[in-house]
Order: sequence, then structure tokens, then C-alpha cells
Amino acid sequence: MAGAAPVYCVCRQPYDVSRFMIECDICKDWFHSSCVKVEEHQAADIDLYHCPNCEVLHGPSQLKKRRNWHRHDYTESDDGARPVQAGTRTFIQALRARSFPSADDLLLRMNGSQLTQRYLEKQGFNLPIMVPRLDDLGLRLPPPTFSVMDVERYVGGEKIVDVIDVARQADSKMKLKNFVKYFMNPARPKVLNVISLEFSDTKMADLVKVPDISKKLSWVENYWPDDSFFTKPFVQKYCLMGVKDSYTDFHIDFGGTSVWYHVLWGEKVFYLIKPSDENLALYESWSSSVTQSEEFFGDKVDKCYKCVVKQGHTLFVPTGWIHAVLTSQDCMAFGGNFLHNLNIGMQLRCYEMEKRLKTPDLFKFPFFEAICWFVAKNLLETLKGNSSIIMTSFGQRFIESWDSPCAIGLRANLGYFMV
Repeated sequence: MAGAAPVYCVCRQPYDVSRFMIECDICKDWFHSSCVKVEEHQAADIDLYHCPNCEVLHGPSQLKKRRNWHRHDYTESDDGARPVQAGTRTFIQALRARSFPSADDLLLRMNGSQLTQRYLEKQGFNLPIMVPRLDDLGLRLPPPTFSVMDVERYVGGEKIVDVIDVARQADSKMKLKNFVKYFMNPARPKVLNVISLEFSDTKMADLVKVPDISKKLSWVENYWPDDSFFTKPFVQKYCLMGVKDSYTDFHIDFGGTSVWYHVLWGEKVFYLIKPSDENLALYESWSSSVTQSEEFFGDKVDKCYKCVVKQGHTLFVPTGWIHAVLTSQDCMAFGGNFLHNLNIGMQLRCYEMEKRLKTPDLFKFPFFEAICWFVAKNLLETLKGNSSIIMTSFGQRFIESWDSPCAIGLRANLGYFMV
């Protein structure tokens, strides 16, 4: 039929941009990874791919040959001249052997009943907080017997999840049921990590209630209008499933959000760095460097603190803190991100940094500028309701801390109320 779209694969379907495909090195046809049972992360290990038809005559596909254990491209010759890269087996072994200042020197240890909005508004939220028990946090979770198979049962095995190949620090996509099968296999060929499974739109959402403090502080919970043109951001319910030796390199959570993080079972190790002016400048320079993966950011700063988060503990990381995470043993954790009034300047500073670094939208807080305007609109309406009101410290910080052009008009509109 004239004008018909070309078809590919054993399924003879047109090209679909949303599905990963692999090219046969013999017949040059393209195949959906799901149709030929090749996962996206596995394709990176194939040197010559033979499709099911060509395999009959030419034999099985040929895998790349490993020549090193310290580079993302493990086919590079190991002459000892190339630096170790983050996430590789050699890197993880060296990281485990290193010593760091203990985060006990700076952590605030609190009970759930002490962690209140009033406390944080009075004392500030500038240091990480560790809560060793669930009591009075308002955090509800499944029991520690909850497994990755239970996650599949509640979320659905067909759900596509983002998976990190840790040794290559590369993202790929995978059906949840296939990741669970991998997780349950004691003979794992590589280290895979899931850190971005947001499940608010699944049946598992009913099993988790976020901590009271993060809900009370959250801009999205308090200021996002029901009739918004934009889709409400869902960033408060993540399930993280990592096998031993999973590693996430140094980063700041998107939009400078604060994060709550609870280990249901297993253990995580955080490497924490204060968001001082000097450290943030170093971080931005490191993030834009072509040799980023070869430089351990913790070596560039005065102090990088080690914080072990054990089963049943909940860690709260404030705005802007730079951190890396090692999964020291197989682990399931739950967490969530939230913007709030207590560190507005730092949130905006992190967002502006993301723009300078040209961070892809996929890795930015959804509709960050929209939520800022919703917060500002609420503030403006509150002030207009009483023309004699004095600008609150929150309002002052919000208006004065954003240096980008889109804040100019807001300052002009609110200038009448600032005294």
C-alpha cells in the first residue's frame, strides 16, 4: 500500500519512539527489546547482535570482552593510566575502605514528637535530622516483611521503571516484573538500582502515609490549586529498591527540595556535604566537568560526612545538601521530596544552578516556577486582605531571594506592602 509506514521487528509493527529497539548486525532490521527478550541495559553489553532469524545461521550474539573493572567502558585496555570512575567495582571497593568524619558530629537526633513545624520555624531546618523510630512521626509504611515481590503485586509488573546500571552510571528502562526477577536472583550479573519509582498513582499509595512534618511544610500540599492548568507534581512517595553496592553519585535533590528517607529493610550510607557558598561553587564546577565521574567530589571539600541509615531509621535532609548514597546491603527504602518556606533562598539558588547546568526537564522538579507563583499569589492575596499588614519574614525571604527576571514584576506588585 502506497505511503504505508515501514514495519520492523518480529511483530512487524511501525517504529514506536517510546520502545527501545536494537539493530541486527546481520540483516540490519530493528527489533523491540521486549519482542526478542533483550533488556535495554543488556544491549550495552552486546558487541554483535544476531536476531532470532539470523542466529540460526550465524550463531548467537557476541558479547563485549571485559578488559577492566574501573571504567564505565569496560572494553578499554587496562594499562593503569585511566582514573577510576564512579560506580565501578573498583570504585565501590575503595569507597568502602575509606574513612570519613562521622555525621554524628552534625546530625540532630530527635523523636517524632519533637519534630514539629513550630520547632523548625523557630530553630531552622539547616542540619540533617535522624529519627530512630516511627513513633509520632505520622509516617505509615508497610511492615519490614514487605518485599520487592509485594511492590510488583501492588504497582503492577508491566509498569516501566527507570533502572540505573551502577557500574556504567547509565539509565535504562525495564518492566518492574523483570527487575523483581533480577532482584530475587542470587547470581546477579550486574548491579542495578531503582531510585525513582513514584507510586502515588498506584494501589501501593494507600500503604504509605508521608511524615506529618513534610506534609505540613509542603508547598504542593498547601498551595497547589485544585483547578490548576498544570498537572500537580507527585514527588512525595518514592520506593527505592537497590541491591548491595548500588551507588548514586553526589547530587542535590531537584529544585533544592528537602527529602525524607526511611529504610524499611537493609541499610544505606549517605555521604553528606554542607551547602556552603564555597561548596556550592565547587559542586557546580564539578557537575559541568567532563571528568566528573573520575573525581570523587568528597575530596574537593573540607568535610564530607558519613551517615549510616539503618533499618527503621528516618533521615531528613535539608535544602541544598550535597550527598551521595551507597547501598551497603540489599535494601528497600521509601522517601519523598518537598519544597517549603524555611529555605526559600537556597531552593531558588539550586533551581537557578540547574538552569545554568542545563539539567534536562526529566530531572527537575515538575513545574517549579508554577508552584513558586502559586505561593507568591497566596502571599499577595493575604497581604491585600489587610493593607496595614507587615510583610512576614517568609514573604520577605521569598521576594528578595529570587534574582531571576521573573521575580521583578512580583517585587513591584508586592513593594507597596514591604515595610
